[in-house]
Amino acid sequence: MPKQKTHSGAKKRFKVTGSGKIMKQGAGMRHNLEVKSSKLKRQMNADRVLAPADAKVIKKLLGK
Repeated sequence: MPKQKTHSGAKKRFKVTGSGKIMKQGAGMRHNLEVKSSKLKRQMNADRVLAPADAKVIKKLLGK
């Protein structure tokens, strides 16, 4: 049985922490940045922990 390949899109968007949590970039940093305040942009740019229900699917895509 061949090995399962890692999903190319998922490996670019998510990373797994040492404790096994899935991290993702905050949403909203792609457009209309000149309208948003510096404080809001800083907050949105931070990495977030993915919800446990979503993390299960992403771990399967990453082969973890």
